[in-house]
Amino acid sequence: MHDHRIPFKEPAIDGYVLGGFTWRHLRTDLERPVVIINAATSVRCRHYSRFAEYLFASGFDVITYDYRGIGESRSGSLRGFKASWSDWGVLDFEAMLQRAQREFPRQPIDVVGHSFGGCAAGLGASGSVIRRIVTVGAQFAYWRDYAANVRWRMFAKWHVVMPLATALCGYFPGKLLGWLEDTPSGVVRDWSAPTPWYETRPSGRALGELPFSRVKAQILAISITDDPFGTVAAIERLLGYFDGSERTHLRIAPKDIGEKEVGHFAFFRSEYQDRLWPIALVWLQNGQLAADTLGISPNLRFNTLPKSSPLGR
Repeated sequence: MHDHRIPFKEPAIDGYVLGGFTWRHLRTDLERPVVIINAATSVRCRHYSRFAEYLFASGFDVITYDYRGIGESRSGSLRGFKASWSDWGVLDFEAMLQRAQREFPRQPIDVVGHSFGGCAAGLGASGSVIRRIVTVGAQFAYWRDYAANVRWRMFAKWHVVMPLATALCGYFPGKLLGWLEDTPSGVVRDWSAPTPWYETRPSGRALGELPFSRVKAQILAISITDDPFGTVAAIERLLGYFDGSERTHLRIAPKDIGEKEVGHFAFFRSEYQDRLWPIALVWLQNGQLAADTLGISPNLRFNTLPKSSPLGR
């Protein structure tokens, strides 16, 4: 694929300068949606470049960016650097919503959110402008929701070792350990909290409204059965917050696409361009699943599919 991305800098409302990339068609088309891609925790936005190029080639304008302290939005040492999951959503994602409205006026705005990026999609003050959302493995990283067969191993890694290393260094040295990017201590605090992060740090409740409720988008939550973070309980915990939205949960087994494993991070790898990416693409185009989409919708509480559909089981 040819690289069409253009780098940009965008200040958040508090003045912090964020970095990212735009894929923009030369001719303006008010019918053309712009897609904002929200990364997973401490995964650089460059990880999503091929997926962004795929959406661009399919007729979308695209914005990718890094949260403060990560990748293109890191300005120095993270020791003592103040940033939290709330900041990444309330400040950084909101800055991208505002940029999209300014740079692509009157075009529809869609969002793709990976892992925490799905949470961030509900935290922007301008969330009501979002038309459609696709999330992949999106959840709060609450330890009780982890897959039962690896729960204690994951608890030890992410809720014991990670906060201990952060306490020693003043930030999480993810690159040194080979675990994601270096991560601000406030984000580690939110991740490793003993109770679900947003239920103990409810940004926006003082305003009398949960930010998630502002979102009125058509949401497709994709989860993979071998993703130890993205269990049914974890996906539906987050979906429950988007109570103003039409929500569909699609659960896919690796065997559905001829694989033995996919896990939490592989969805956006180019090897799945023909097998997984079209599911997200069709949703962004039409707000529906294609009739031949593989997988099941595991809980009718968040299933908008008609019962006659093979997915409405």
